[in-house]
Order: sequence, then C-alpha cells, then structure tokens
Amino acid sequence: MRKLLYLCAILFSISAAHAKDPDPKVDKTGTILGKVLDATLKEPLPYVNIIITNSSGKTITGGITSDDGTFTIDKVSEGDLIVSIQYIGYKTTNKNITIGKGNYNVDLGNILLEEEAEGLDEVTVVAEVSTIQQKVDRKVITVGKDLTTAGASASEIMNNIPSVNVDQQTGNISLRGNENVRVMVDGKLSNVPIAQLLKQIPSTSIKQIELITNPSAKYNPEGMSGIINIKLHKNTKVGFNGNFNIGVTNQVFAKFNSSIDMNYRNGKFNFYGNYGNNIGKYDNYGDITRLDDNSLQEFKFGNDNKSHLYKVGVDFYMNDKNTISFFTNQNVFNGDGVGSTVISYSTLTQNQLFNNISENNSGQYNLAYKHEFTDEDETLEIEIDYNDFENDEIANFDFINFSFPPNYVDNVGTERNQTTVNIDYVKPVNEKTKIEAGLQALLFSSDIAYMSTGQTFSSEGAVIPTPSTDFEYNRDIYSVYFTYGKTLEKWNYQFGLRAEQVNATADALRTFDDNSTELIPFSNDYFQIYPSAFLTYNPTEKNSYQLSFSRRVDRPGLNQVNPIREWSTPRVSSFGNSELQPQFTNSIETNYTRQLEKGSITAGVFYRIIEDNISRYVFIDRTDVPSANSILSYDNFDNTSAFGLELSTNYRPTKWWSINASFDLYSQTQQGITEILDTDDIQNATIDDIVRLDTEVDNIIWNLRAFNNFKVSKKLSFSVFAMYRGEEEGIQFTRKPMFMLNTGMRYNFLEDNRATLSFNYSDILQTMRFEFEGSTPYPSVGGFNWESNTWNIALSYRFGGGKYSSLKRKQRDSNTNSGGGGFM
Repeated sequence: MRKLLYLCAILFSISAAHAKDPDPKVDKTGTILGKVLDATLKEPLPYVNIIITNSSGKTITGGITSDDGTFTIDKVSEGDLIVSIQYIGYKTTNKNITIGKGNYNVDLGNILLEEEAEGLDEVTVVAEVSTIQQKVDRKVITVGKDLTTAGASASEIMNNIPSVNVDQQTGNISLRGNENVRVMVDGKLSNVPIAQLLKQIPSTSIKQIELITNPSAKYNPEGMSGIINIKLHKNTKVGFNGNFNIGVTNQVFAKFNSSIDMNYRNGKFNFYGNYGNNIGKYDNYGDITRLDDNSLQEFKFGNDNKSHLYKVGVDFYMNDKNTISFFTNQNVFNGDGVGSTVISYSTLTQNQLFNNISENNSGQYNLAYKHEFTDEDETLEIEIDYNDFENDEIANFDFINFSFPPNYVDNVGTERNQTTVNIDYVKPVNEKTKIEAGLQALLFSSDIAYMSTGQTFSSEGAVIPTPSTDFEYNRDIYSVYFTYGKTLEKWNYQFGLRAEQVNATADALRTFDDNSTELIPFSNDYFQIYPSAFLTYNPTEKNSYQLSFSRRVDRPGLNQVNPIREWSTPRVSSFGNSELQPQFTNSIETNYTRQLEKGSITAGVFYRIIEDNISRYVFIDRTDVPSANSILSYDNFDNTSAFGLELSTNYRPTKWWSINASFDLYSQTQQGITEILDTDDIQNATIDDIVRLDTEVDNIIWNLRAFNNFKVSKKLSFSVFAMYRGEEEGIQFTRKPMFMLNTGMRYNFLEDNRATLSFNYSDILQTMRFEFEGSTPYPSVGGFNWESNTWNIALSYRFGGGKYSSLKRKQRDSNTNSGGGGFM
C-alpha cells in the first residue's frame, strides 16, 4: 500500500499555478477556442490533440479537447499561427490564424474531422491495425483487421486484449485477474450465458472493446473488476448497405461461422437486420494423477454446438429533436455434449459416461426515445428493455464398475427474465460544466426446476431417491444517480453519487419420494450508496494524468446461490449457497498517458479493498470419506485487498511495422476453506480423519502480450502475436505458466478494398495447455487441453454505398450508441 501511495504521489506531483490573466493587449497574448466534431456523426470528439505552431513550424503551445469536444488555449503569443487538429483515425485539419491588435480572442467554432478511409463508400470502415486509447474512465481498444484475423469469435480475440483472459475450458472471462466482471454488448446485458455469448459473436462484427475498470456513478455498480463493453459496428448509411462474412476453423473438427447484416435508410426511417451462426464440433481432454493413492483420472469431452442469432430493428427520426428506436434480438442454441471419465487404480478401472443435450432460446426487446432540447447537448432519454431466456437440459450418466451411484438421468429446466427501465437527463450548465441525472429499475426473476432418477444419502446415511428441487430467485433493484463535471483550464473533474435499494428473495422447494416437502426460504434487502470521483490533468498535449475512485458491488450470481448441483464428475460436485451475501469493493486507480512521435504509452496502478470477500470452500463428501470426493461451494470471508499495475503501448517503428504490447501484474490475497484427510490409511478413513484448513494465499499473477503487424503493401499484411501468462496460485491448486504464439495474413482486394481474405494459424508451438498441481483435498497433478492449434480462413465482403450517417442514440448502460449492425 505504501508503494502504491508513493507512486500516486509521483504521478500527481505536478501542480498548476492559477493567477488572473493579465490584459492580453499588455502582454501581447491571446486565446484560441473551439469545438471538434465527427464530420459525419456531428458528435463531439474528446482527447483530440490541438497543436499550435508559428510560421516557421516551431511548436508554441497546445492542449487537448475535453469530453464535450471543446478546447480553450490561453496565453498564446501574437503572430501568424497554424492550429493543427490531430486525432488517431481522422484526417489532420490545419487552421491559419493571426493573434494581434484587434484580434486577441479567436473562436474557431465547430471543427469537423473526417475519418481516414481508402474508400468512403464502404459500409463499415475497418482499420488495418488495432489501437488502444486511455480515456478518463475506460481503455478503448479499436478492433482492426489484425485482431479480427486472430479468431472467428469474440471469445478467441479476447485473449489478445490487455488485462483480459478467457478460460478456454470453462469460457469464463476475467479482467485484471478477477472473474467478477460484467460483460455487455452495445451497453446492454444479455440473459445468454457469457461463455456462450462470446462464442456466438463473430469477431468481424466487433468495432471496439471498452474496459471500464472504474465506472462512474452513472453506471450500474455491479462487478468488482468493472465492465467489458463490446461495441459492434453500426451501419445506418443512406440507401441500401450490407456486410457478409464467412469462415472456417479446424484442428480436430471443422467449425463454420458466417454472418450478414443489411440496412436500408431513406428519409425518416432506417431499417436493419442481421443474421449470424456458429456451427461446429469441439474436442477437449485432460488427466489428473492423484498422488496419495496413485490413481489416474482421464477425461475426454466433445461438443456439437449450433447457434443462430437474428436481429431486426427500425429507427424513426420524427424530426431533428426526437428519435424513436426499436429492435429485437433472437438467439437459438442447440448443444450435444458427450464425455467419459476413466479412473484407473492398480487393481481396478472405473468409467463414467455421460451425454448432455441442451436447447435454449433467448429474446431481447428494446424500445428507446431520445429528445434533444434547444441546446443539442441537453438531452432526455427513456429506454425500456426486456430479456427472456429458456433452457431445457437432459443429462444421462452411466457408471461402469462403480458400487455407487447407479446410472441416472438429470432433467433441468430454466426460465428467467429481466426488465430494465432507464430515464437519463444531461444538462450542460455552461461551456465548462455539465450535470447528469437518472433513474433505473432492474427487475430480475428466475425459476429452475430439477428432477433426477438418481439416488443420494439422507442425513441418517440411508440411500434415498434424489429429491426434485424447484428454485425461484427474484431480485429487484431501484437506483437514482447524479454526476457533476467541470473543466478548469488543464484540469477536469467529475463527482457522482448513486443510491440503490435492493430486494432479493429465494425459495428452494425440495420434494421427496414420499411426496413430503422441505421449503428453504431466503431474503436479503439492503440499501447502499456508491460514490465516484474522477480527476484529469493535461499539462501539455503530450501528457495526461488521471486519478479515479469508485465503490462497487458483486452481487452473488445465479450459479453461486443455486442449491441445485451445477456440475459433477465422479470425484467433484459443485453447488451454490443460497445465503451468500454480496461483496463490496472500494477501488482507486491512477493512469499516465504519454503521446510519442510514433505512438503512445500508458501506465497505471490500482488498489482495491474488498469487503465480505466471496470465495470457494472445498470440503470432503461425508457419504464416501475414503474416496475423498470434493464438494465445492461458495461463502463470504473476511475483508481482503488487491493491487496491480499495467503498461500498454501503440508504437510504429516504421511505416510498415506497428506494435501493440501490454504488461500487467496483479496481486490479491485469497481466502478459503479446504479439508484434507489426516491419515496414512486412506482406504479406511473416517469422518474423524477430516481436518479443516483455513487457507490464505497471496497470489501474484503477471501477463505479457505483443501483437506485431507488418504491412507488405496496401493490400497485403502479416501479423505475429505472442502471449505469456504467468503462474497463478489458488485455494485448491497452482496453475503453471502458459505460452502461445500465433501468426496471420490478410489480403484486401476488389474495388475500394471491399473484400478481405484472411488466414490465421494459432498456437503454432502447441504450448497452450492448462497444467496444475494441487494439495487439497488430496495431492494431485494434471492438465487439460483444447483445440488451440487451429488454422482459420475467412472472407469478408462489404457492399452498398452512402456517405452520410444518421443520428446515433445513446445507450444507457455504457454511454455507447446502437441501433443497427451487429448482434445482441
């Protein structure tokens, strides 16, 4: 903590002397002001470089634009000057002005920047090289063709993003080493499981990925690590336009993906529709060696998945001040999983076979209204969003050479829905001050019905049929927020406050074979205040310092509170804990950004205090103590802390070579409960031999990524990506380091480069393997493999024309825009 405070003091040791400006006619200086807008969207552009040079080309002074696109540069020496407006991805604009007698205050008005593009008629302009920008409250990764070449889906390219990791076995995503993160698409949550959703979004549909690690009070406070917002390409060009993508990936099995999006804009209406699919088989395998009894578990799993996504919508532009939009997303998924677990002892071999069939359908329905007042920056937005999700799952388990349990079938039916209502108001008080206020109601309900033909043990130790369980969970959240922001020369600050009332109830109804029932109710109502604060200092156009604070919450997820068995193997089963309480996080972070002649570099540190920490506990199944089978669940533990540092850079050593690189290091104290058998006679162990261990692990993780892009010509380029993921120590086991090396190629062709052919070869050294060693509840070593050594070939084609874009409508949760193009 002392080192963190010391680093913060260094980053913010620069202070500005504020004195009343003298009369410009006396000291011969003036003021230049203006506002920078996107030329087509007419929206403000923040963090644009404003560079002022004299007639000989020498830089005199400069600055950057604020969040609303405005800038004011004082104390500019008189003379003939050139004002250069520069921004990544846009054409540079130069303005010739004169500061002198009778003209000491120059207002440049609205300055329109045009995007750089080789073909203006393209439906969606995609940069060749990805870029990383550090903004006040988020890191923005603009996805170029180099990243879309890295994989066919969002899940595959996420591992190329700084501070983000995706577990290829489970599909779980983590930010800054923590899985307590919210994932949104175009600023909206989905009822589709995150692992499934990431595999369904085509990488070519992604425009930007935003890492909002310290969100303001305006955002929903859920997620300790923050928010990952995936922004999809928006296509609302005049006339008829579209984009088509198709690809195939292969190692053991071929996997196919394709997508098409189209829109028609004419007059007051914009109509759009999208379709995408992912179809393929997946192969996974692994092994665990148990060192106390020298047994070997060998796993082999396969999945045959088919997913289809549909989106249709319309924007109605009533007039220049009022817009109504509606869209719906529909997701259809079918999965067929098979697997086997073979346990080999010196004198016995056991085998568990399973088959899992899952079908789910989800829908999203969104209606939004936006009104602009006389001042176009003063807006009122009202949005209603409804999500529903239904899943039916049947799992068959067959046991060979097991005395218990007998073969059985599990049936699980899930229904859940979520309704969100948002009202947001933005009011610029003056050119330098802005207030925002809003209301939100988030209503969530879930019903899970579980039936099984299996058997279990009663509390007295008798064998009984597994009871059926119906688990109902409801959570209503009502929020109000207010933020106040102001610009003071080279300083910007924003303060915010969010208040939430949460009402949560859960009922688990168990029905036994004799029709007797047991009801386990639970309720948790609480009120919380979530403050936030942001401070930015820009001493020059090349340097930017940022400091932020926020309080956040991790409400237990549905799988964490669901008492129904989530998954099981012959030796491990996982259950939720209905009485789990939320954990709260107080987070502070600081960042420094330096603009270089050929790129930029960003450095940052963060520190978190975590209250009522949610973590795993592992105990030995009392029904079969000698086997030391594990039961996993969750509980709240004492307060803990975490800190970390991050470095990232965009650099172009030459015109043909560009680098995106990042390094991150995290440290967190993890707490948990585990159990072990304290006896040398494992085969005759009893409950009295079980020893409880209160475990605390000081875990340090570091990761390194480097993405190199080599441009051979205007049409042909190659890429090389390398990633190293350091060792990670957990409550149950320690994961060994992981390394991956990928290479790729892209070729643009046809008029205006409308078509792109890409090829990617992943994990060319075949080193991407999950290896571990553990000590609880028994000593073990093992590893898991998936199809990482794959090749992918893809074709993308853009059709249609039109150079004028329609108005965007702001989405509530992430301050992003949506309305056409992309999925979910």
